[in-house]
This record gives sequence, structure tokens and C-alpha cells, in this order.
Amino acid sequence: MLLAYYGDDFTGSTDVLESLAQRGIAAVLFVNPPSEEMLRQCPHVRAVGVAGHGRTMSPDEMEIELPKVFGALRRLCPAYCHYKTCSTFDSSPEVGSIGRAIDIGQRIFQNRYVPLIVAAPALQRFCVFGNLFARSGLASEVYRLDRHPTMRHHPVTPMRESDLRLHLERQTARRVELVDVLALEEGFDAASEQLARTANEAGMVVLFDALTDAHLTTIGKLLSAAQAQEGKTLFVAGSSGLEYALRDQWQMFGAIAEASCQPANAFPTVSPVDRTLIVSGSCSPVTARQIAWGSQHGFVELPLDTPALAESRRLDTDISSEAQRIIAMLKSGRSVMVHTSRGPDDPRIAATRSAIGKDRRVVETLGTIMGRVLREVVRSRAVRRVAVIGGDTSGWVARTLGIDALEFAASLEPGAPLCTARSRDEAIDGLEIVFKGGQVGYDDSFASLLRGSVESIGVGR
Repeated sequence: MLLAYYGDDFTGSTDVLESLAQRGIAAVLFVNPPSEEMLRQCPHVRAVGVAGHGRTMSPDEMEIELPKVFGALRRLCPAYCHYKTCSTFDSSPEVGSIGRAIDIGQRIFQNRYVPLIVAAPALQRFCVFGNLFARSGLASEVYRLDRHPTMRHHPVTPMRESDLRLHLERQTARRVELVDVLALEEGFDAASEQLARTANEAGMVVLFDALTDAHLTTIGKLLSAAQAQEGKTLFVAGSSGLEYALRDQWQMFGAIAEASCQPANAFPTVSPVDRTLIVSGSCSPVTARQIAWGSQHGFVELPLDTPALAESRRLDTDISSEAQRIIAMLKSGRSVMVHTSRGPDDPRIAATRSAIGKDRRVVETLGTIMGRVLREVVRSRAVRRVAVIGGDTSGWVARTLGIDALEFAASLEPGAPLCTARSRDEAIDGLEIVFKGGQVGYDDSFASLLRGSVESIGVGR
């Protein structure tokens, strides 16, 4: 087993599937830690993921959930165990604490230090001198994270500090140090020397800058050396930048040739479809622009009355009514967008929070409602390709649908792959589905769902 990982949200978990598939590494993403029987059904698999919801957990909830998951992943004896975070590092001391997750992981794996890689240039996420920068969608300018139009206004974990060392030090007592972009630019020897000077305290966290793919390649060499020195599973935290960093190392040492069920870049293309369904629980301005594009290009827009649904005394009837409305549109040949908000200023956000209460409860309630609506629509056979948008709500949608696992199908846009759902429910099994973060994609992302994959893996624009 090359890699086992836990994703702190659903959309980020599928992002890892894509980065692995781009080098031909056979991987399966499970909704819960897989049983031995599940793994026996996937003898070719060399990477296993668990799609979690750590991003919405309190530290106390993490203490209950994560030791069990990390223990299950450790028993697989992977070379690396990855606590996969959002590439915008969504977290706080109270919710989704990455620091607490690192504390728990280090307690179980007991490595010399914990590497932290957050930058992912392929997703337009960059770390320079410890500060995180990101685009707002794939076509915007690059923002420092505390000035990012989405992240500084995030409804649960607004980013007030772009220096990840300072941000993380509010979540853990561990020392956090840096291997900076200047050392990485000089190459492996310079970065290795800085790492040796920096990683001088047992159990500390070492953050790695990265601005380019070449920097990630150097980081991959450093991690490969660290894992060999440890002689056991190396626990690593951060974004899918980790998989991008390691895949060249795996290819160099022949691991991929053994792991692949098919050669890299040899996945079949995915045919176009004549209609699709978008289910969005995101309040990101990027998603708002995508919904606006859809409205201008023939998609039917169906806003959900989320305050009314949250307080409904006949919820089963209301959910069925919403589903039938969507089914009628789909059967008429139209693509449909169902959403809980159109950007961060949508008045439904405050009204829904007022009706439900805590943010965690809002996420769970809306995610479950959207999952029930989507399940009824899919069972009608009116659509075979769908997208679920919003990292916080996607996990609840997937669980409500009854998805057991996901397999990579095709690259549509970076960070938002098309997957095939595996489920004991025959109507859900085989469903083509995208789980996309609210900040991911171009303004015309929904077109790629209709178009399918028209180029090989690694397709950009």
C-alpha cells in the first residue's frame, strides 16, 4: 500500500483520487474505513482513502473519531498516511482544527516530525515564506488568503491570518517551522540542509513552501528520504500537494508500474450527456458566478427555500415536491441547478441560520435535505451525471445517497474529477458524480459536465 488518507471533507477527498489517477495509481475512496472484505474486492488498489468530515468537527469530536480512523489506516501498513486538508486550510481552534488532527496523528504514528504541505500549484494554491495564496476560482488573480474574497468571509472558519505557522500555532502546542521557497529553489541539497537544521525537536511540524511543480518534486524527494529513514508509515498533513509531490518519486522507483491497473494517461474519455443536475450547498462567490453562467446558458435555476425547509412540519412531502419539480425539468431535456444560496450575501443564509441555529447543524440539515432530494431524482432515472457543490455539505449528501465508495472516472477541471459511485443501492451504483468545492473551477464549469472529457488526463482548459 503506497498511501492511505483521510479527507477532512468530501470534495477534497476526490481531489486526491484525481492526483493519483494522473500517474496511473489505482485508488478507491471509501465513505467509511473499509473492511477486509471490501479491500479483498479491490486487489489491484495501492491507495485507499476515507472521505470524512473533520473540517466540521470540534476538537472533542476529533478525539473520538480520528484515533479509530488513523488506527484502521495504520493497519494497512501504507508508506504514507495523509490527513488531507482543504488547500485553503479551512480550520480554527474550535472547528476543523488541523492542529488537533496533527496531534492525534502524531500520537498514533510517532514520527520524528510531521511534514505539512499545503500548496498545490495545479489548483492555484501557493505557499511563500509560510504565507498561503490562492485564486478565487481558476481564472481570478491570486490573493493572499487573509484578503481572499471567499476565505476572509467564510461563514464558519474565516481566515484572518495568512501565515500558516501563526494560524496553526493557535490550534496546537507543537512548534511549527518552515522550509522556505529560497531553499527549495536552490534544489534538494539546500532544502535538505535547511530541513536538517529545522527539524530538531521531536514531534514538531515542518511546513514546506511551494510555488512551482519543481518545488513539489524536491519536497517529494525529501519526504521519500524521511520515510525510508523512519522505516515505517510516515504521517503527513496538508493538501493534495502531497500526492503531486510524491508521484514522481513513485514513478522513479517503479511503484506505479506495480500499482497500476492501467497505464497513466490511458483512462477512457467520458461521453457528453444531454442534461445534468447541479446540487449546490456553497455560498462561495465562485459558485455564484458559475450559477450565473448556467442561467445565461440554458440551465434551469431552482433556488431552494431553505428557511422553510428547515422549519417544515411536512418535510417528506416538501422534499418529494422539490424532487418532482426537478424530475419534470430534466425529463423535458433541461439541465437544472438547485442551490441553497447565490453567493455570500444571499438572505437565505442568515434566515436559515436563524431557523436552525449552529453552523454545524445548518450543514448537516441542508446536506441531508439535498441528499434526499437528489436520491429521489436519481432513482427516477431522469439523469445519470450530477454534481454536488460545497465541501461542508457534500459529505452529508453522499452519505444520504448511500454511496459506499468512489472511483475516479475522468478529469474535467483541476480539483473536480468525475467519479463513479459504488453503492448497494442499484439506482445509485454507477452514478457519474462530481463532488466540487465551492471555490473550485472556471465560471463555465458546468459546461464540462455536459461535455465530458474531451482530452486525456491532465486536461486543463
